[in-house]
Amino acid sequence: MCKKILSFSVLTILCLQLSAQFPGGWGGNKGPKIKGKITGQIIDSISQENIGFATVVLTKAGKTKEINGMLSEEDGKFKISEVGDGKYDLIISFLGYADKKLTDVELTPKKPDVDLGQILLRPTDYLLDEVEITEKRTLIENKVDKIVYNAEDDSSIAGGDATDVLRKVPTLSVDLDGNVSLRGSSAVRILINGKPSGMFSSNVADALKMFPADQIKKVEVITAPGAKYDGEGSAGIINIVTKKENIEGIAGSISGSAGNRQSNASLTLNAGKGRFGFSSSGNMFYSSPVDARITSLRTPLSSPMDTSYFHSGVTNTSRIGFSGSASAFYDFNAYNAINSSFTLRGYSFDQDGITNGFFNTDFTNPNSFSRANTNNNLVSGYDWNTDYTKKFEDNDKQELTFAVQLSGNVQNQDNNVLETGFLSRNENITNEGDNVEFTSQVDYVHPVGKSNKVEVGVKSVIRNINSDSRFIPVSQAEFGNVFLYDQNVYAGYLSYNFFFKKLNIVTGARFERTEIAGNGDLSEQNFTNSYNNVLPNIAISKTLKNFRTLKISFSRRIQRPSLYYINPFNNNTDFSNVVVGNPFLDPELSNQIELGYNTNFKGFTIFGSLYYKNQTDIIEQQSRLGSTTVNGIQEDIVVSSFANVGTNNSVGLNIFTSKSIGKLTLRGGGDLYTYNGRGTNADGSFAENNALSYRLFTNGEFSFSSSIKADFFGFFQAPRFTLQGENASFSIFGIGFRKDFKNASLGIRIIEPFAANKNFDSDISASSFRNQTTFELPFRSIGINFRYKFGKVDFKKRRSKIKNSDQKQGEGDGGGGGGMQGGMNNQG
Repeated sequence: MCKKILSFSVLTILCLQLSAQFPGGWGGNKGPKIKGKITGQIIDSISQENIGFATVVLTKAGKTKEINGMLSEEDGKFKISEVGDGKYDLIISFLGYADKKLTDVELTPKKPDVDLGQILLRPTDYLLDEVEITEKRTLIENKVDKIVYNAEDDSSIAGGDATDVLRKVPTLSVDLDGNVSLRGSSAVRILINGKPSGMFSSNVADALKMFPADQIKKVEVITAPGAKYDGEGSAGIINIVTKKENIEGIAGSISGSAGNRQSNASLTLNAGKGRFGFSSSGNMFYSSPVDARITSLRTPLSSPMDTSYFHSGVTNTSRIGFSGSASAFYDFNAYNAINSSFTLRGYSFDQDGITNGFFNTDFTNPNSFSRANTNNNLVSGYDWNTDYTKKFEDNDKQELTFAVQLSGNVQNQDNNVLETGFLSRNENITNEGDNVEFTSQVDYVHPVGKSNKVEVGVKSVIRNINSDSRFIPVSQAEFGNVFLYDQNVYAGYLSYNFFFKKLNIVTGARFERTEIAGNGDLSEQNFTNSYNNVLPNIAISKTLKNFRTLKISFSRRIQRPSLYYINPFNNNTDFSNVVVGNPFLDPELSNQIELGYNTNFKGFTIFGSLYYKNQTDIIEQQSRLGSTTVNGIQEDIVVSSFANVGTNNSVGLNIFTSKSIGKLTLRGGGDLYTYNGRGTNADGSFAENNALSYRLFTNGEFSFSSSIKADFFGFFQAPRFTLQGENASFSIFGIGFRKDFKNASLGIRIIEPFAANKNFDSDISASSFRNQTTFELPFRSIGINFRYKFGKVDFKKRRSKIKNSDQKQGEGDGGGGGGMQGGMNNQG
């Protein structure tokens, strides 16, 4: 341990020495400034009406090259943020008006903010019979290193949760259970405001369902992260940016929704003055109880007309939860600032169900049984982040940041099983999980010349996970198992962003050392392991004429298994379908090459990317046939676990396009990708699965007026494949209407208006059996939503530098943080 601390300290000292030895030596001599903003409101000089969606362009004084720009809001107001000190020209234009140029707009360190007040535009001498405003901020943006979905501009997600938002993001797929995949792979890392959250350490799907859609500002999808990002997430990184920001002034909002499927309420309160700011928010969520029916049929491949196991039942499920957060910042001066935030959350997920079934093929006298299940799950957690940022006098782009994070997550599950008939048992099965992480990080940015920069940093993640499982047959002795799992990651990176002729190049490498150890009551649970990984990356982009961009990138990523995959607890809630984790999993590794291009053609905005991905040691759930003795009779059971099954070489194509026609905007696209898996089944036999999958989506909006709008979206995900078969396909359709008032809005949201219930089928084949499952769920929902804003503020974003992305996250029900695998995702 001393060697680890010494190594991390040496790397930190090297960063500080680099800062001390080159204080601006590679860059200019301009001192740091607290960047300001330019605001104003554009008015018709004759009618005195607001001019919305006018083009505002910022240039250096006396220059013609654009350095920033935007469209004014519907009320004519605009705000250009993050503007350094100096003199600027502002050019304002709009169809039917004479262009206006404001010269020598000056920002200084003492007065970094400039309010231009009302800016009058003079109508041109000729009259237009009709003017159609078609320009507005794009819902989907293609940045140099990411795809951005501006969720706050989409009214159809109001009243929903984070899964509803992610379903509308290009390249992402979200299935029935809320499991997220990117380009067909679930090996993604989800961040909140650029940093990790313990809420995803246990059950990603349930955590997303507890996150209100109204709190999401935008979603960023990074398919080829650079060296400064953690190496985890072999498919990429999803960054959810919330609307909570620190402010100047006092303001807040109240919002909520009520519907037949789910309801939520949110309250935000923000205050700031001078160099200090404070923000807080609280959210509550309630999912109405629903009855879902599951039917499962297992047949032996040697005799496909026979039935070895059948069960059918109805499960009632409900959710309720809360979250609260508070954050504050203080700027000591222009060179030193501190930012801290704290988040607390909790939710319950309860199920009650009755299942009936039978074993064997003797239909005249089947070995039938009836099972009553009561599952009570409680999840709670917290995140605390604190960052200290130092800027340097010689250059405002030179920056040193120290960041720490403490994150905890507790998941308690209590399952009661009562079976009668051929199977007779009365048992209580519990699992208590505790996941605590401590992260420390140092990042340094050094400018090189006017446009280039070097980034270097070190990081350590100390992760301790405890799982305490208890199996208590009524009137019998208790059986328990305590499993302790430690996973420590030590990393350092170097990244260089530079321009070569007309090319923007970002390249670098990241070194990560992982040390893991297991300690359990069972001898096979005691082990240690360690591995080193070097993860290089390079991305090259070139901007062409007419706003076209061409990009090519290469990246190597790693995917470590979380407790969802390694927890050795034996979950036999369903007697014939046993699920157990594998503590000896190796990490997945992937190499990806991507070619991207975007263009505009006859009013169509088109984004496209072609990629090839090679994955080794891929982690998938594997099922094998086992046996047990019940009442003196030997019965077949299925044991499911996780394994490094083999390799996958995937080729994929992503397309997204949008088109505005008057007041109507349409968007659509899809993903087409292959699954070429080769590896080993759980019984040691060779397996191969070559398949083609796809995802299609469309959405759009229509503006009846400036304050009345309608949105719609549709989504279809074809079956996703594994080495042993395919998971259920998924589709969803929804529409929304919204009326905006001065400081409020009122809307209605309808999901699946033409389908009260939906069926989802999966088909898994192992070497000796086939399992077919049908899941039926009530789906039609309708709800109303509202939002009221009060106060007047100026927003200033503050984000933590910590971005943990170093674990393969669990999917579906059960799993991490000591949770039990199983539920509707059983593939047995």
